[in-house]
Amino acid sequence: MIVGIPRGLFYYYYGDLWTGFLDALGVSYILSEETNREIIDLGMHYATDEMCLSMKIYLGHIASLKGKCDTILVPRIDNYGTKNQTCTNFLAAFDIVRNLFSLEPLTYNINYEKMQTEEEAFKKIGKELGFEEESSLRAYHNALTSINYQRQKCISKNIESLRTEKVKVLVVGHPYNLHDAFIGKPILDFLKKNHVEIIDSNLFHENITEELGEKMQQGLYFKYSKNLMGSIALCLDKVDGIVFLTAFPCGIDSLVNEIAFRYLKIPHIEIVIDELDSMVGIETRLESFIDVLERNGGHEKSSDVSTNGRL
Repeated sequence: MIVGIPRGLFYYYYGDLWTGFLDALGVSYILSEETNREIIDLGMHYATDEMCLSMKIYLGHIASLKGKCDTILVPRIDNYGTKNQTCTNFLAAFDIVRNLFSLEPLTYNINYEKMQTEEEAFKKIGKELGFEEESSLRAYHNALTSINYQRQKCISKNIESLRTEKVKVLVVGHPYNLHDAFIGKPILDFLKKNHVEIIDSNLFHENITEELGEKMQQGLYFKYSKNLMGSIALCLDKVDGIVFLTAFPCGIDSLVNEIAFRYLKIPHIEIVIDELDSMVGIETRLESFIDVLERNGGHEKSSDVSTNGRL
């Protein structure tokens, strides 16, 4: 059996865990290509106008895998607890894919309110693939240990970047946007080309960013948005500016970003990408933003949220 893994949405949170798990079990898999114009056009064919660009891209990756594998991995992820909900796309993706493409994906549920944990989820996948529970658990924990080790190295490198003398910009966005070849990679590459040190909002310890995010906005119950808010609190007095990157028309980001703007006393810019955007206009905006940061020659410290000693 060959398992198809679409390089969108969930992949940027769980992709390494999936591939590590499948490698440990000796199961073959295929990744879809990085996002390109063909994949976007495929996604546009299946998507509705109301879907965000990230979801359209995800559907394009699903379509690109059809006929190349025996099954496609599409989880159903609802929540990590009552106060840690995910985007509705993470819950609905399985049903959307099943109905649009007339296929039965390989799936699992994450719903901590119903005691459906990640460990149980990977036991289910293993069983679907024909493996005993013990083998599946061993493969899961080995993959998780490796992922945690690699993530800690990335977090340490991200924190070290805060100590550079270069202009530092915190880039705030979901990893499926920041690291997508169409949405975020051109923007990150442009910032690097202009000698900007990029601080990734997703590469901090989640227990710290979640706590700080809740302090910034009580009642915010979207798990990943809380972590992004917390990264802002953590870096407010350590970076020269903030770039918000979002995919049109993300409802959660449109709300959470506006909340975040209230706390900012340093330069910031919001880049909203849709399927028709050209990098020409975006580069012009970013050039002006970088000029502002360089003219400032530093940043004003904020005391809205204390971050002393949290790194």
